[in-house]
Amino acid sequence: MLKLQGAFTAMITPMKSDCSVDYEGFRKTVKFQLEQGIDGLVPLGTTAETPTLDERPGQEEDQLISIVMEEVRAFENATGKHIPVILGAGSNNTKDAVAYCERAKKAGADAALVVTPYYNKPSKEGIYQHFAAVSKVGIPIVVYNIAGRTGVNITTDTLARIAELPNIVGVKEASGNINQMMEVIATIKSKKPDFAVLSGDDALTLPLISVGGDGIISVVSNLAPAAVVEMAHKALEGDFDAARKAHYKLLPFFKAAFVDGNPTSIKYAMSVKGMPSGPCRLPLAEVNDGAKKVIEDALKECGL
Repeated sequence: MLKLQGAFTAMITPMKSDCSVDYEGFRKTVKFQLEQGIDGLVPLGTTAETPTLDERPGQEEDQLISIVMEEVRAFENATGKHIPVILGAGSNNTKDAVAYCERAKKAGADAALVVTPYYNKPSKEGIYQHFAAVSKVGIPIVVYNIAGRTGVNITTDTLARIAELPNIVGVKEASGNINQMMEVIATIKSKKPDFAVLSGDDALTLPLISVGGDGIISVVSNLAPAAVVEMAHKALEGDFDAARKAHYKLLPFFKAAFVDGNPTSIKYAMSVKGMPSGPCRLPLAEVNDGAKKVIEDALKECGL
């Protein structure tokens, strides 16, 4: 089974001023992540503005996939270090989610990130059947639980059923509920040690690892990959004094990176630093002036 551990970046999609995709900016972003020592990349997730990207064959999503896979393979060939790519493959239409997982498998991704079906509000059985369908594709699947966006929480008993399906390798836990995360570790990971429990909230990375979790699918690491990697690795190594220092150094930015939504806030922070980012596509709007000041102050306070 694929073992996922450490810090993985939930990548933004850089845009030009006219909101067309900045492909060269994306390539630079991928190279930056790899050079900074990130453990893995997660393109086409929430932070990538995937709902607004063109998914037709050969269009925006396919081009982004092509770039990330090309750069990762070149890096691996040069360094001998494997960098997992977890490709976003979620939908509230099970048929489409299956197709996205097939696309991820064909592209050579290491895993697919599949979110709880949103808007439909399926029952527990519906959620289970959704993941049963994608699990048959034959690519490792990371379950993405984020009730704040989907309207439905995957309860631990349902996740335990899903975890018994073939090819289910972990969960991105963005419920914000550390008690639920501990239940997942106690009831699922205790029986399946390779089942990865990854935080979906930067600020909960250290708490989750301290109780047996495996790391983070991070938004903040778009801007500061090396710092997030250091925090996660120190915690995984059991050096909690160093991990706490890294955590509290980044804490103001953990808050600021979501002050006026995601990815609007992280993209503004990256623009302040002169990194490829650009605007977001509607319905996401530019952060307000108050949020801009919070982000700018946090960058200074954190030494970023």
